[in-house]
Amino acid sequence: MRRPQLDIQLKTPEQIELMRAAGLVVARALRRMREAVAPGVTTADLDAIAEATIRDAGAVPSFKGYHGFPASICSSVNEQVVHAIPSAQQVLREGDLISIDCGAVLDGWHGDAAVTVAVGEVDPALLRMAEVAEDAMWAGIAAAARGAASGKGRLTDISYAVESAVRKGGRYGIVDGYGGHGIGTEMHQDPHVLNHGRPGKGPRLVPGLALAIEPMITMGSPRTVELADGWTVVTRDRSMAVHVEHSMALLDDGVWVLTAEDGGRARLGDLVTARQPADSPAR
Repeated sequence: MRRPQLDIQLKTPEQIELMRAAGLVVARALRRMREAVAPGVTTADLDAIAEATIRDAGAVPSFKGYHGFPASICSSVNEQVVHAIPSAQQVLREGDLISIDCGAVLDGWHGDAAVTVAVGEVDPALLRMAEVAEDAMWAGIAAAARGAASGKGRLTDISYAVESAVRKGGRYGIVDGYGGHGIGTEMHQDPHVLNHGRPGKGPRLVPGLALAIEPMITMGSPRTVELADGWTVVTRDRSMAVHVEHSMALLDDGVWVLTAEDGGRARLGDLVTARQPADSPAR
């Protein structure tokens, strides 16, 4: 079923189950890459781990070939915000931050998530920025769950919750022009989910809605530029940046964080649907 105007695809509970399977493939790939991050590792090494994990699960990397993108992950280091292409020449160094964005499609349904990982010993101020981004993402997901439960929630309630959490956390730039999105049978669907804005606007938050929530924040300016490769986005002032993301879906009895191995229960508690067993972590 698709809603008019924005062409929003609402999923059945059975379709959300299929999305969960794709989400777990992404979660597994991200976990394995997180474990591999260390000084001396290249971003191409991480890409190889992702592709092998995804294909071993019977899925396909959704980034590879997307509008010509040549890899299975985006591996954005330090001032790189999003969409950086993995390279055998990009060697991780002590003190770096790397944001790894990964997607997989399984049985026609997409999962999409991102994590920011410290490389060795990292400046505590940068670790704090990554923590703020993570908290803001979960605040946005919680706002979606509460909005759907009340029957009064609107899309920009998520945006407002993300922005509020970032502002509470410190003086960070919220990246201009980039945000979350609908997800389902395509990786990017309506609606676009901004990481800032006033609440109470946009489409209603209803069961069947699946979204990727993805804050991107910087230590400086929110403005960005795209490099000559046509993909890599960096901060204009070259300040450090972080990016985190989860795909989630709303059901009649709560939210399901499809790319979190525990479905989101550790962060969201009873807001999580009963379809995610409390004692069944991903394998």
